[in-house]
Amino acid sequence: MKMVYPIRDKKQVELVKSYLKSKSLRNYLMFQIGISSALRISDILNLQVKHVWNNKKASDYIEVNEKKTGKYKRFPITPNLAKVIKEYAAEYDMSDPELYLFRSRKGENKPITRQQARDILDHACDMCGIPDKFGSHGLRKTWGYFAFKQGISLDYISIALNHRSIAETKRYLGLLQEDLDDIYFQVNL
Repeated sequence: MKMVYPIRDKKQVELVKSYLKSKSLRNYLMFQIGISSALRISDILNLQVKHVWNNKKASDYIEVNEKKTGKYKRFPITPNLAKVIKEYAAEYDMSDPELYLFRSRKGENKPITRQQARDILDHACDMCGIPDKFGSHGLRKTWGYFAFKQGISLDYISIALNHRSIAETKRYLGLLQEDLDDIYFQVNL
């Protein structure tokens, strides 16, 4: 498996959002949920209308049992995410709670594949001039990276990502090398 990286610049995050929104609200919503939730792509793709929509408005929370760990996860739908869900609901059928959010054109009510999601995200990053390999796992990493940069404790980030240790979270986000680089600049003899 190739190493993927978070998007580390907020302007680039906004650029990817704009690009995806101009192409497909479905793909824009997938990106927005990914950078807002710390969910793995397999959990994102399994989301159904009932997870995000409460008849005429976005739900307050998204609740899932993670596919990989089996653990229950609940997180609030932020104002930015609620706005995207509302835009999505205006364009896509949200009447059946069992419909997948990220439906494939192939088959009836089937989600897109992980490979398709990765291709969509990689293409968007390429089009926005992001040189690092992003993949679908970059969504989780982007959430964790910005949480860390905003001063959220690594303890909480580690819990949100379901990691066993803070050291694992630091490696996952690529913070170990970044921390070491900062130490050299701080010492600056």
